[in-house]
Amino acid sequence: MSFKREEDIFMKKTEIVKLFGRLLAFSLLVPSSILNAADAVFHSFEYRGEDAYYAENPLEKNEFYTPILQGCYPDPSICKKGDDYYLVASSFAFNPGVPIFHSKDLVNWKQIGHVLERPEQLDVRSSGIALGVYAPAIGYNKHNDTFYMITTQLSGGFGNIIVKTKDPMKGWSDAIKLDFGGIDPDIFFDDDGKAYIVHNDAPVKELYSGHRAIWIRQYDVEKDRVFGEPKVIVDGGVDISKKPIWIEAPHIYKKNGKYYLMCAEGGTGGAHSEVIFKSDNVMGPYVPAEKNPILTQRHLPQERPDKIDWAGHADLVEGPDGKYYAVFLGVRPNEKNRVNTGRETFIIPVDWTGEWPVYEGGLEPLPVKYPMPKGAKNMAGKKGFFPNGNFVFKDDFKGKDFDMTWVGMRGPVLDFAEKIRGGVKISPFDVSIKEARPTSCLFRRQQHNSFTATASMSYIPESERDLAGMVCYQSEDFCYTFGITKKYGAYYILLERTEARKGEGGKKEKFSTIIASEKINLKQPVFLQVKAVGDEYSFNYSFKKNGKFKTLAAVSGDILSTNVAGGFTGAFIGLYATSKNDAVPENR
Repeated sequence: MSFKREEDIFMKKTEIVKLFGRLLAFSLLVPSSILNAADAVFHSFEYRGEDAYYAENPLEKNEFYTPILQGCYPDPSICKKGDDYYLVASSFAFNPGVPIFHSKDLVNWKQIGHVLERPEQLDVRSSGIALGVYAPAIGYNKHNDTFYMITTQLSGGFGNIIVKTKDPMKGWSDAIKLDFGGIDPDIFFDDDGKAYIVHNDAPVKELYSGHRAIWIRQYDVEKDRVFGEPKVIVDGGVDISKKPIWIEAPHIYKKNGKYYLMCAEGGTGGAHSEVIFKSDNVMGPYVPAEKNPILTQRHLPQERPDKIDWAGHADLVEGPDGKYYAVFLGVRPNEKNRVNTGRETFIIPVDWTGEWPVYEGGLEPLPVKYPMPKGAKNMAGKKGFFPNGNFVFKDDFKGKDFDMTWVGMRGPVLDFAEKIRGGVKISPFDVSIKEARPTSCLFRRQQHNSFTATASMSYIPESERDLAGMVCYQSEDFCYTFGITKKYGAYYILLERTEARKGEGGKKEKFSTIIASEKINLKQPVFLQVKAVGDEYSFNYSFKKNGKFKTLAAVSGDILSTNVAGGFTGAFIGLYATSKNDAVPENR
């Protein structure tokens, strides 16, 4: 036998011994019987908000922060029954769909689940990130003691759908498909028990780009179908001579015998606004208020402190103190004026003692905080209430169920994630995070411009196609992948940046670049950390609990912003495993 041959055998034996040692260490953490090759186990996750926004504006007694829902919770809609308030928000391609919250005082909210949880209700498997399910509206019909949630689901052949329940705490019906096009439907129940649906759709004749209309049609609550002739009640917007764009998100209210139609106008970006109309008849004609818009930030200086922007897409409700309030979407840009946290749910007091509802300060720079409504006590982050401000979220993955803030992308969490002794096991799909397919990644919303997210992970990749770690994700076209893989028998930690941009010939192409990679002596567990300070994101790792972290790379968070990536969602942080890795570390 040649010396070279003996050396090869020795090296192979050494590699087997090393692998056995690592597997033994792994088995002490989790039962080997439930692990397959390339499974990743995450033992813990911690998310810590660190926004100067909150540190510099501490709450005084009897104050609360807005947004009330931080992170990607856009297009809020609200309703009440007695002293119970329910709020829903858009979910796009996330699974489950349409998060739903409950409150008694409009300040303290508990997530009670998701409206769309079953295949009979939701199919976003092939949906683009900004499509899927959006602009849900929730309403209560006192005539049959039933709650309704109506929305547009641009995937799975659903279209516009409605679901209903007697108790939002106990789940919702299968989806009922509705026979009309357009988007952003809402349902209104009149005093006589009749029901009407209003929605956005194309006008009878399109006069310019962005020209849309608000339509109304009758709804049969017994047969759950629309009927009769639809009618345009707003053409273009407040003043069609000025060519307004994207009139949408309509809601009808009745007060003092008059019908009020409130809509968003101007698109959901910097020109976003809320406008209002009035009529003596639910079917119109509707006349705009003399002073419109009633809510917007578009006219204010771009450089202003603690900026809240893009305000609109609102819904009104009477509060427990008899005063009105509106929930609406807005954004909190970072120091680069980029929006990474997405469209969030804010609240604002409304004076409706006169003819028209007046948003208090709705045309002025919106504040960070408000006085508590009379009789309410701030319980944010306590006793199951949703946190806000600079909160800390910790998860050691104990207990039967996942925290409701964890979601899958396009597919259900339980298709790839399982609670086991010692953490959560993620069984990798043969799907990359860069594909518009269900991914084996457990996602949570980025809720601050500055934050630290840390996860501990046990993982042994078997080949170059295996990778597990963390992702910062705006879409399949714009994301960072931070994980561990294998190359030529060695283990590497790497950071990959993926972005879509114009390639040769001006055609949009997806480019992935290895920002940094290092050969590591893989120990178990490894601690992975993403730390953002505004636009700067650093990706760090350690092999010791409470040990010093080493920075692999610091990069711009530009591709995680709506400004660069487009779409309607915010950034997400994910715990990820795949058997379709194509990120190749540098061989050092």
